Amino acid sequence: MPPNGRLTQRDIARLAGVSQATVSLVLNGAKATAGRIPDETRERVQKVIRETGYVADPIARRMAKGLNRILGVFTYEPAFPNAQADFFAPFLFGIEEMAQQLGYDLLLLTGAPATRGKRKIFDENNRLRLADGCVILGREFDREELKRLVAGDYPFVAVGRREPIGRAQVPYVGADYAAATAELVQRALAKGHTKFAYIGPKKGAESSIDRWAGFSRALGDIKPVGHITEVGGPAAAMLDAIRASGATVAFFTEVADAVVVEALARSQNLSVPGDLSIVALGAHLRPQQSGTRFTTFVVPREEMARQATLMLRERIETNSAGTQLLLACEPVEGDTLGAIPKETRRK
Repeated sequence: MPPNGRLTQRDIARLAGVSQATVSLVLNGAKATAGRIPDETRERVQKVIRETGYVADPIARRMAKGLNRILGVFTYEPAFPNAQADFFAPFLFGIEEMAQQLGYDLLLLTGAPATRGKRKIFDENNRLRLADGCVILGREFDREELKRLVAGDYPFVAVGRREPIGRAQVPYVGADYAAATAELVQRALAKGHTKFAYIGPKKGAESSIDRWAGFSRALGDIKPVGHITEVGGPAAAMLDAIRASGATVAFFTEVADAVVVEALARSQNLSVPGDLSIVALGAHLRPQQSGTRFTTFVVPREEMARQATLMLRERIETNSAGTQLLLACEPVEGDTLGAIPKETRRK
């Protein structure tokens, strides 16, 4: 045992009769050099490590690998204000959980000062490389920044499906909104509905495109009788437009819109789903916030974040290009989708 009581790689090398470089390679498990170290030599080094109880200095090992063991997290919208907290919290929980399992610390990157209310990743004081790689969150991404990231050598993974940049694929983990939306449309069709209203955009962010694609694909030749593209508007205007269209079921891309329209309908003595069925295309509000158990699907936000963090670790440690992964959403039966009203069936 050395005088200070702490073994070093030099001590292990001396006891095993090998060079210090060989000990370092064995400890780091360098795949590229596995064939250059005989199995007998590797076993001899590992035997000395076991017998002496040697524990490598984690900081020294990080430096040898050129890693800080820090994962960055960037959000295009503020993650903590009340308006966004319910949306981002599950993602942050999932990232933190997986990072801890993988032995990484987290660094929240707020990016450049917001321009026109939108955060930016890149500016002259860019600090991305304080972290070994970055998980990127946001309802909508900056395409020019994505282009820079894809063209560069910095490991990142997007949470949410992202369209390719030219011929280059963006590494992401997303939710299969199209399939989940199509399944809810099929359930409405099975209950006799043929007059559908859609409240939400069909263009813009990939999540909007995917929901509309699933909705229109499942309807087939049936055309929606009402389509409100603007979300977050006055509840009265949305409900009036739905009723004027003659729709018996309304699909909302934003659960917050579904909440206020359902509450207004109830205040006007309209029964949900007796007079009007309501479907929310993805839930993130807690049940106690709305008071109604909507027919919807659950977006696997925590699992998306865990898988994105795991993919990022693979990109960092193996230089992999990353993949595109879509996770299934779990349908929720809820209480807001019923059979079409009797008077509608008689018409």
